[in-house]
Amino acid sequence: MSAAESESGDELDRTGVTTRKHFSELTAQELHDILELRSSVFVVEQNCVYNDIDGRDTEPETQHFWTECDGRIETYLRVLADGQGAIRIGRVVTRPTSRGQGLAVQLLKSVISAAGGAIVLDAQAQLETWYETLGFTRSGDDFIEDGIAHVPMRRDEVQDLHTTE
Repeated sequence: MSAAESESGDELDRTGVTTRKHFSELTAQELHDILELRSSVFVVEQNCVYNDIDGRDTEPETQHFWTECDGRIETYLRVLADGQGAIRIGRVVTRPTSRGQGLAVQLLKSVISAAGGAIVLDAQAQLETWYETLGFTRSGDDFIEDGIAHVPMRRDEVQDLHTTE
C-alpha cells in the first residue's frame, strides 16, 4: 500500500471535511494528529527513518491541508513556497484504513483549485499514474529518497479538474 491511495487506483466515494491552515493557526491537538499520521505511515509502515520535523512546517508561507472524517485526520499534505514560480506539495499521506476512498483525490483537488498556478511534487514512483489522473506529468528522472523510488512531477496552470477524473 502507498502513502496516498490504493495501489490499484480503485476508489470508493467518501467525503470528508477539508481544512487549510498555516502553522500559527494549528491547535496543539491538530499538530499532534498530523505528526502522528505522518509518523505512523512514513516511519513505521514504510520503515523509513528520516527527520520528518525539518523546519519547513513552521515557515510562514507553508500551508497544511487535511481531510477529516468523524473528527479524525484521514489524509494530509503540506504546501510549500517553492521559490521557482510554483508551489510544492509534500508529505502526502493517507491513513491505511482510509485508502481507496477518494479522500486524497478530494484533498489534492482542493489544493489544485486554490493554487492558481504551477504545482510541483516528488511522487513515490508507484503513484506516478495516480498523480497523472490529476493532471500531473513527469518532469525529470527517477531518484531515490530515503530508500524509496520517487519521480518529480509538475502540473502547470489551472486545468479543468473534471477532465482529469
